[in-house]
Amino acid sequence: MAIQSRGQLHLGAFLYFTGHHHAGWRHPNSGVEQMFDIDNYVRMAKKAESGKLDMIFFADLLHLIYPGAAAAGMMDPIALLSALSMVTDKIGLTATMSTTYNEPYNTARKFATLDRISGGRAGWNIVTSQTDAEALNYGRDKHPEHGLRYEMAQEFVDVVTGLWDSWEDDALVMDRESGVFADTSKLHASDFRGKWHFSRGPLNVPRPPQGYPVLIQAGSSEPGQNFAARIGEVIFTAQPTLASAQAFYKSVKAKLAAYGRSEDSLKIMPGLSPILGSTEDEARRKERELLDLIRPEEATGFLSAMLQFDLIGYPVDGPLPEIPDPVGMSNGMKSRVQLIMDLAHSENLSVLELGRRLLGARGHLQFVGTPERLADMIGEWFLQYGCDGFNIMPPVLPGDLDDFVDHVVPILQRRGLFRNEYEGSTLREHLGLPRPAIGHFKSAAAQA
Repeated sequence: MAIQSRGQLHLGAFLYFTGHHHAGWRHPNSGVEQMFDIDNYVRMAKKAESGKLDMIFFADLLHLIYPGAAAAGMMDPIALLSALSMVTDKIGLTATMSTTYNEPYNTARKFATLDRISGGRAGWNIVTSQTDAEALNYGRDKHPEHGLRYEMAQEFVDVVTGLWDSWEDDALVMDRESGVFADTSKLHASDFRGKWHFSRGPLNVPRPPQGYPVLIQAGSSEPGQNFAARIGEVIFTAQPTLASAQAFYKSVKAKLAAYGRSEDSLKIMPGLSPILGSTEDEARRKERELLDLIRPEEATGFLSAMLQFDLIGYPVDGPLPEIPDPVGMSNGMKSRVQLIMDLAHSENLSVLELGRRLLGARGHLQFVGTPERLADMIGEWFLQYGCDGFNIMPPVLPGDLDDFVDHVVPILQRRGLFRNEYEGSTLREHLGLPRPAIGHFKSAAAQA
């Protein structure tokens, strides 16, 4: 492959329970027994850092899925990343925090603290949550409507960034002689009063080292794309083909100019779940082993929940039945529902095949093959403007993370597609993102 001219791509490691494959925890190579053991996460974080990856990422769910899955348990990601900040030096530390079921002041304080104790390595994945199950855990009867959640989220982020801006960078004086701890002329009450949120400020943590922790967004619907174009610096997205990825890439990048932003100010990183083998046959065997661990009732139940249509009673080896307006009926991840329908029809999959395929990588791109072929695919997507990099989603942890770092990263490095060493110390430096000035997103909003 010829040396590319786009610079270098970005890679994250999405560490999810004992792996992204729904039944990966049942595999004999999974570390399910250690999923609540901090030493397990220390090992994986250090492994990702040894591969010079940009970041590790922890998702967050605010409800119990069901006790039959490893996803029934999840530790608080901010607490976990705070611990990992003490045993890593360079790798970015990113986590989900919902704008629907948190308060802006607490969110601003937690991420400012993480950014400080990690030396500028924090990133916030901004989500609006998905289900009524989460609403019921937070004293609400119903999850807010999809479009309304994004309206609320935009205001939430305005409050948080305003609180991060409430300390000027040189507000801390700490002059023992004069007795001046902070220059009060450089501390500002944000006094945000919106439709959904109110916060006076200032924050009780000085401005984060990065100015703002890196802002990440994971929605691919039209409201999600517009939200990302205004405030996002990284997008995690699910794209099943290069063609769809290129269309999404072009669509999102084209929206940035309206906010006075350059195309380089937002990095698009689709999810990629690799099943690797030393040969194609070995990789296919590993794929079949994992698929066979997904019980038919799990595949049907997952599809029923995602599509909000009861598939119990339909033949599992038959096609997906006609479902009236599944995207319009969804109040969750509309872009993911559209992806499911497109996949079912384009590949003529049975209910069982579709359910198992989705549970294999939860709708994200799945690759099965050798490390060399995976490096080819990653290079093609990057050089053909389908992405700025990938968020790697190992099917079974910790082994599949090890395989990617040990066998794929060196190939990408030899081809000039990925760094050999970190050149900076902060997540913004890894991603090539500038440190935002105070009022950065206020000025962006004014241009829209």
